[in-house]
Order: sequence, then C-alpha cells, then structure tokens
Amino acid sequence: MTASTSEHLEFRVPDPAARSALDALCASVRAAGGSARLVGGCVRDALLGLPATDLDVEVYGIESTALVELLSSQFPVDLVGESFGVIRLRDLPIDVSLPRRESKRGLGHRGFEIHSDPQLDPRDAASRRDFTINAIALDPQSGRVFDPFGGVVDLENRVLRHTTKQFAEDPLRVLRGMQFAARFELQPAPQTIELCRHIEPEGLAPERILGEWKKLILRGTRPSLGLAFLRDCGWIRHFPELEALIGCEQNPRWHPEGDVWTHTLHCMDVFASERIGIEREDLIVGFGVLCHDLGKPETTIREEDGRITAKNHESIGVDCTRRFLGRMTNEEKWIEEVVPLVACHLAPIRLFGANVADAAIRRLARQVGRIDRLVRVSRADQRGRPPLVIDRFEAGDWLLERARELSIDDRPPKPLLMGRHLIELGLEPGPHFGPVLEECFTRQIEGEFDTLEAGMECARTIIAEAAKAPMK
Repeated sequence: MTASTSEHLEFRVPDPAARSALDALCASVRAAGGSARLVGGCVRDALLGLPATDLDVEVYGIESTALVELLSSQFPVDLVGESFGVIRLRDLPIDVSLPRRESKRGLGHRGFEIHSDPQLDPRDAASRRDFTINAIALDPQSGRVFDPFGGVVDLENRVLRHTTKQFAEDPLRVLRGMQFAARFELQPAPQTIELCRHIEPEGLAPERILGEWKKLILRGTRPSLGLAFLRDCGWIRHFPELEALIGCEQNPRWHPEGDVWTHTLHCMDVFASERIGIEREDLIVGFGVLCHDLGKPETTIREEDGRITAKNHESIGVDCTRRFLGRMTNEEKWIEEVVPLVACHLAPIRLFGANVADAAIRRLARQVGRIDRLVRVSRADQRGRPPLVIDRFEAGDWLLERARELSIDDRPPKPLLMGRHLIELGLEPGPHFGPVLEECFTRQIEGEFDTLEAGMECARTIIAEAAKAPMK
C-alpha cells in the first residue's frame, strides 16, 4: 500500500512466526488492560508498501515490571538498554518498549535521561521522534493509524520534516536526515534545513557517524539527495574533504555537468543504481566512488591556454581519503581497501588505450586487490557526467575480460612461491626470506614464470646472485 491519508492500513508481516507472535503479544496486552501500537520505521515502510521486517511495539497502560512478566510468560526475552528500556523477543524481529520521556542532560547523541511512562500521552511519546514520517503509529490489529504530526501527508509529498524543536537536542538526527533523504527520495522542509544549521555535532562518536554514512551508501536510492541536504544545512563543513569539492571547476569538455561536487553526486546515484547487494563489496566501492575525486581541489589549475586540469589528482586523493575515513573509523584494513580504488580509478581507461600486456593487468590487480571493484568505481565515474551518455563502459568490460582470463578479476594474484619452498631449497628460515619471496613474486607478476617449478628455479637464481653480491 502506498502512503495514504486513510485512517486505516492493512499491516502485512511477511514472516508468519513474527505475525503470530505480534498477534499473541497484542492480545495479551489488551487482556491485561493495556494497548500496543507499532511505531517508527516499520509503520513508515508499510505506508510505502515495503515489507515490515523489524517491528517496534510500544505498550501503553502496563508498568515496566508487569510488562516484563507478561512477555516472559509467553516468549524467551532479552532485556536491552538502560533500566530495561527495551524488551527483545528472542529469535523474533520484535522489540517492545514503553513510551518514554527524554530530557537533555549532556552533550551528543547519548546525553539524555530517559524515563519510561506507560501513562504518557501518545502525542507526547511521538514528539520525541525525529521526523514526522517516523512519528506515525499503528494498531496492528484494527489497522488504525495515529498520526499526530502529519507524517502520512509528508510521506505522500516526499517531504522530510522534523517533529518538534526537540529535534535539535540530538545532533545525530542531522545525519539521519541525510540518509533518510537518500533512501526515500525526500526533499527536506525549509524549516528543518534552517533548524539543522544551528545544530553542532557535540562530539558525536565516530562509529555513529559512520553508521549513518553506511546507510546512505547501502540503502540510498538517490545518495545525491542526502549529500545535497548536508550542503544545504551547512553540515558539509564537518566533512571538509567533501566541502572542498563545491565550486571546484572541471574542464567542460569532459565534465559538462559542472563542478566536482555535482559530478560526485551524479556518480553516487549511478553507483546506487548498480549495487550488487553484497554489503562489504558495496561499502568499499561506494566509499571509493564518494572519495574518487577528493584530490581535485588541491590539483585543479587553469592552464595558460585556458584549459582546466587536475593532474595527479588520483594520488593526492589518497591522503584526502585516509583523512576523511580516518575520522570515522580506525579499521585500517578497511580503509586500505578503499584507498587503491581512489588511486587507480583512471587506470581502466589508461590501460585500455595502451592495450597493455598481461603483466600490467597483474600489477594493477596486485595494487587494487580486486579488479571488479575498480571497474565499478571507474564506471560510475564515467557515467556520472550528464548530458554525456555512456551506456557501455568499453574500457571496463575489456579490463574485466582480461582479468578473468588471468583469474584475477575478483582477487589479487597469489604468489606461487612460499617460505616452505625456500626451505626445500636448503635455506634456513630468517629475515632474508622476505626479499627473496618479494623478488620472486615481482618476477611472477611480470610474467617470467607461471609454474612452481619455474618459480623454484627463479629462486635459486636470486639466491645465487645474492650470495655473489659483495658485502656492504
């Protein structure tokens, strides 16, 4: 069912076990003198015709201890959060909570005192939610919709609007607005944009910031709308590497779409249309697309003949990418998988134009880890230049085919020679193994050998040459 101003909604739960548990829960709550309502994202998604998978139930009229006892008599439960604020039905996608009041007492996303109140007025309970589209509640049995802030109409009109001025108490909500705008193709209300202008991050934890960026990349239908929201509300200043893209000129011959910021937004929308549904792969490629031109602001110049160039922006972008991602995560391995995609995003076109030998393909695969990731980034880069239309990315198709022939399209080349083989040649294990194995691998990449036997012979030669070398 699409968004509607109707007062009733048929709520469908695709998981039969979850539907049965929800019905039993509601019946028990009603028998105990309370009432249960579905709230938050599951109601929003149902109004959009999306499947209701994770269910949040708010229970009125029953005190906390009694509610825990009631649910524990029917389901295995886990108590989650401070003062058992959330009751999770184990092995079911259902979280149960009491309506609550929140009082701002400190900085940041966690600076709140939370007080459960089963007698709280439903409108007051809804007022603590961030956006009107998330403040809609639903009786799952009667289908009656409770919409105190006009969220249904906002959903119909694709408007992202805050509920009350309490929105400003939690800075994470600005980034939630970013990813909601991208996921549901929403236009932020002018009043919401203005309110966000006056909100500061207040020391938001990096992992919470990264979490919202991940949702933008993994779920955003049009990431450009989320990024535009950051720009419009001024929060782009907290991501200076991205802010620098705004107004950075490009050669209109190759980039008729405009500045680097506009190009990046188009690229992100192209990426979103081509996600493959594997979370880790989509995250690495998505951040690669987001960061691919971060080096342009430092390298863009206007030549004497008037041409705009950004020579070497790929390598300069490496440090920019590390700074940008490093403020959100200390997972160095993950960052180092994104970085080579930035450094090499022009390689498919350059190699295709030169019609290179296999060794160049192997060197590239060794550098980037996965050729298929690189092609996805490069394809988004090439297609993110409207009105130029590129239906088929010939350079990428060529590179993928060459890499598949070498069995290195989705993995880096593996060295044939290992330490145990040097031991078989009579070498004592030690730090000298490293240089020998590295030299053997380099020669393998360059195509000097492609079998273990030939690799062993190469190692013998390297060892013999090292033995003849004069002492330093």
